[in-house]
Amino acid sequence: MTTDHGFIADCRARLAFDLLANTWNAVVLWALREGPSRPGELRERIGGISPKVLTETLRRLQFDGLVERRAYAGSPPRVEYTLTGLGRTLLEPIEALGVWAFEHGEDVMAAREQAEEAGHSRD
Repeated sequence: MTTDHGFIADCRARLAFDLLANTWNAVVLWALREGPSRPGELRERIGGISPKVLTETLRRLQFDGLVERRAYAGSPPRVEYTLTGLGRTLLEPIEALGVWAFEHGEDVMAAREQAEEAGHSRD
């Protein structure tokens, strides 16, 4: 990736952007940063995520090798999810985006409000 065109065309770069572009991927990864969690615990920690969307997100993250699912026998059986080593490597970039949002979120909101007042839309 030595040129801007190579970066745009590089499927690995697009993969990284796709991983963070999904609203729930980064949120679920961040929620798992403190250790293994059961789905109910994750829903409480995250808030605003339906059980169906959480399940889909966890499956997608597991498929990508970022989250590991552990099933435990018992009555009732239980399942926990934890970050893999690969998943942990995304915590720093997610935190950096969070810091950026905290520092510049008001500016973005103000720009959106100004654009709406001028009759412009996001699309």
